[in-house]
Amino acid sequence: MNRHYLIAAFALASAAIAASPAAMAEYPDKPIRMIVPYVAGGAADITARVMAARMTRDLGATVVVENKPGANGMIGTDMVAKSAPDGYTLLLDASGPLVVNPSLYATTPYDPIKDFAPISQITSYQYVLVVPEKSKIQGIPDLIAAARKAPGTVTYGSAGIGAGGHLAGELFAVQTGTQLSHIPYKGNAQALTDVLGGQLTFTFDTVVTATPHIRSGKLRGYAVSGPRRAPGLPGIPTLRELGYKDFEVTQFQGLLAPARTDPKIIAKLHDAVVRAARDPEIIQKLATEGGNDIVAGTPEAFTAQMQEDLARYRKLIKDANVKAD
Repeated sequence: MNRHYLIAAFALASAAIAASPAAMAEYPDKPIRMIVPYVAGGAADITARVMAARMTRDLGATVVVENKPGANGMIGTDMVAKSAPDGYTLLLDASGPLVVNPSLYATTPYDPIKDFAPISQITSYQYVLVVPEKSKIQGIPDLIAAARKAPGTVTYGSAGIGAGGHLAGELFAVQTGTQLSHIPYKGNAQALTDVLGGQLTFTFDTVVTATPHIRSGKLRGYAVSGPRRAPGLPGIPTLRELGYKDFEVTQFQGLLAPARTDPKIIAKLHDAVVRAARDPEIIQKLATEGGNDIVAGTPEAFTAQMQEDLARYRKLIKDANVKAD
């Protein structure tokens, strides 16, 4: 009796050990999905595809990018929040869904802090205030004077309500005491086209897309929105340098997993991000060509950045009375 009991117990224990994660094939042993909550071809999608190709090589498993756009990035973001925390569904996201939407909308279907396990912030990028080449605006003082002379007649465009360029424009209006007219578009490209054509007074465009036009003379750049000058545009000052204290509108791109993902999986994915960020080819694609600062920080640093940005954009959205509709 005892002998049979011991044999049965041993069999059960052996089965449990065989079924345990430690006894399974080492992670990853199947393809990984990297969800991008935006359409293909955008900044986050480009970053995702560059990182996925390199991480596939380092992890020994295919990393497949899937675009799940909609609801200002919330559809794809929520999808990952509700996915199994097994390391096989990841999120390559930007600031909007994670640190802007929670203040812009009354509710979001996810909590940006509680529902995700940050892996690493990958990049940080900023915006440059540009006017068309034929504009009579000769600098920031001229822009402010024009806005004060005829409130509401100075127009600027952005990729949409809550986009980085929109928030930069709102902060500019708050800090300069001006009334500007915001024209939302369905993407940066449309806003930039209308600035180039002279239909808009100015825009805060991403450094990467504005730089070729600045260099060709089709646009004039007067200030950048970050705390430091953009490496690709060293001659253009920050708004802080021009006297607008604490002016900062920067956006991040980062990799996250669902909350409760095994810390060992997070660590392995973080290592893969760091290796990619040290690759000269990746740096060329994301930093030099992408107009980004490469970060590749720790999960803890990414969490801290998200919390800091949540507070910053909550204040800006309240002060500027920005509405989602």
